[in-house]
Amino acid sequence: MNIAITGIGLTSGLGDGAQAHREKMAAGEHALRPLANLFGDDSPYAGVNAAWIEKREIMLSRKWAPASMLSLHVAKQAVADAGLSSEDLAHTAVIVGSSRGNAAGWVSQWPERRPFKLMAASNSMHGELASVVSIELGIRGPWQVISSGCAASLDAMGMAWMMIKQGMVKRAIVIGVELPLIPEVLQAYADTGVLATDMVNDPYSPHTSGLFPAEAGAAVVLEAVDQDASNSRGPKTLMSGYWCNSDADSPIGMPSDGSGLRDCLKQALAGLEDEPAIAAICPHASGTLLHAKAELAALKAALPVEPTISLHPLKPYTGHSVGANGVLDCAILAHYLQDRELPPNLEGITCPGQPFSLQSNALSAQGSTVLKIAVGMGGHNSIVSLRSPSIK
Repeated sequence: MNIAITGIGLTSGLGDGAQAHREKMAAGEHALRPLANLFGDDSPYAGVNAAWIEKREIMLSRKWAPASMLSLHVAKQAVADAGLSSEDLAHTAVIVGSSRGNAAGWVSQWPERRPFKLMAASNSMHGELASVVSIELGIRGPWQVISSGCAASLDAMGMAWMMIKQGMVKRAIVIGVELPLIPEVLQAYADTGVLATDMVNDPYSPHTSGLFPAEAGAAVVLEAVDQDASNSRGPKTLMSGYWCNSDADSPIGMPSDGSGLRDCLKQALAGLEDEPAIAAICPHASGTLLHAKAELAALKAALPVEPTISLHPLKPYTGHSVGANGVLDCAILAHYLQDRELPPNLEGITCPGQPFSLQSNALSAQGSTVLKIAVGMGGHNSIVSLRSPSIK
């Protein structure tokens, strides 16, 4: 059984929809700006570079919480892209990943929102991120919300992939959402020492200082398909595997040698022996110096020296959207891969050196494998493998 990404939806500081993201990336633009533009010059975070969704009206509802509305928005995009009917949706799974769920608008008042008191309990629950999609789209299949830190939505993809593999459902809508730009969350990052203190997101620079927080929502439709992973909208990217483990080491960092991620990568490589060769990796590349060193140590220990693998860190474009980042990156990757291309890297970021390159590798006519890595605070490592469509 093959499992394909048949629909894509995404919204971030780069824009609304996959094509908007592609156009900004092709132009070499990123979404990071001083938070003074959102919070005002009097904010203690005015000088922090971050990325936020410009179309704030899509998150305003008296009934549903802001992150729930974002979840619904990107789910509708992905459903439309996949061309699913109401009958198709009836028994679809909805799996959401988010680090802090509906904290925005509950812990802090959301600007311009006048909520219904009757919905207060629902609005405070992480589960509403999935229930809103189930209710509004008439989906009666299983729904679930996962909160494994920065790996949350990549784990959501893994859970959905396993459900389809086991025959529980034929398809799933997988969603990642995060609205971390509220004072309480930003203060937590600052107190922990992981909030960036410079203005340039260059995750492999020896001067990288931390993460650049970002709002984002993304969704993909995963479906069981025949060998031909195409529909009326053309060839589709396949999801070919999922692996995860834990470091059992630190609540906020990684082992300096990246041993947990290294072992997870070795599991992935063993599971991909019958798949096309790995052409590229989209790393976690959070922005902290500790993480950069540990992730690169893990990659170098687990991967062969040759051939050269191209790295495609996407956070320099979008910022770090925490639990949403896994699906966001996979949505961007899938959009490029279905055209048998890899996303470009933002000009000027530092290359970590051999055996890696920031120049995109050519993809094989028979299909190539791309790995997406996510690392959650608390020591959780997740990997998803994607495969570009073959040329027939």
